[in-house]
Amino acid sequence: MWSVGGSLRSSFLQLRLPQLPVRGVCSTVIHRKSTAPGLTWSAPASVGLTSVCCQRSLVRTASGVSGGDVAGVAGAAGASGWYSSLADSALVHLCEHFLVSVQQVSGLPWWMSIAVATLSVRTLITLPLAAHQLVIVSKVEGLQMEISELAKRLRYEVSVRARERGWTDKQSRFHFQKNLRRLVSQLYIRDNCHPFKASLLVWVQLPLWISLSLALRNLSLDQSALQCDLAAGGALWFSDLTSPDSTWILPVCLGLINLLIVEVFSLQRVSPTRFQKLVLNFTRGFSVLMIPIAATVPSSMALYWFTSSLLGFSHNLLLRSPAIHKILKLQTPRSDSPYRDLLSAFISKYYK
Repeated sequence: MWSVGGSLRSSFLQLRLPQLPVRGVCSTVIHRKSTAPGLTWSAPASVGLTSVCCQRSLVRTASGVSGGDVAGVAGAAGASGWYSSLADSALVHLCEHFLVSVQQVSGLPWWMSIAVATLSVRTLITLPLAAHQLVIVSKVEGLQMEISELAKRLRYEVSVRARERGWTDKQSRFHFQKNLRRLVSQLYIRDNCHPFKASLLVWVQLPLWISLSLALRNLSLDQSALQCDLAAGGALWFSDLTSPDSTWILPVCLGLINLLIVEVFSLQRVSPTRFQKLVLNFTRGFSVLMIPIAATVPSSMALYWFTSSLLGFSHNLLLRSPAIHKILKLQTPRSDSPYRDLLSAFISKYYK
């Protein structure tokens, strides 16, 4: 759970994915329900009631579903236009191509290919951005002492100028805040650590998470040429990756790992503000809400969500390491025993 803009989306508008050979798995398809309620798919009239086998074929997109097919299914099911457009976007198709390429190059079963693809994305994209975010936050924290000194001097200068020009208290506060923002902005430019850069991780991770989720949903549809492979590509209790996990094991594991991430993050706040408490409680509620949601989507999506959250939690612990802090050359001092401190804080908060 926790790890793209318009310009990136527009750059992919004319993207056409290469044709990919599909390793078919034979299955008897006579009359199978679609994932959309009330919509069914039947074999063509020329086929009659004979068995239809998934053959090795070329597909126009990585999912085996053309843009018109996805939009048609979504429209027939009463789905909103924005959802069908998003599911048929170039970025989603690019993610489909990536997932299929990982599976075909590695030769691994689909459940393991999903885990490998998730590991690749989290390690090569989101982990460096998380490290960059840590550096930016460290620089901003290091400037707080200098900002405090500047604020004291500026407050004195504004008070002197206010007496000279007869400013009211409202005018004095206005000039103080205006000049303080200017000085702080100059400090951010000097150290190249504007706080907005710390939010880059969210602006990349969230669209990527949504795109990979929709890509897996497209691949799991009955109309997908790879649906047969995914149906037989699971393991253990989730042998069919195209159907929801009826045991609820994956959804519950997802909810637990997400709640653990939230609670570990909350331990970093010594005295949270009212707004921070509100955001924290909202995140807890959303983590619990993800459990029934994950129980209604294909197991391929639930597996991706769980793997992504588990890797995100592991990377969060990794970035707490003193060795990583030395490599990143963080400006603010950090604990030499972060894991022991984290465990002590967790025990003192929930078991005392």
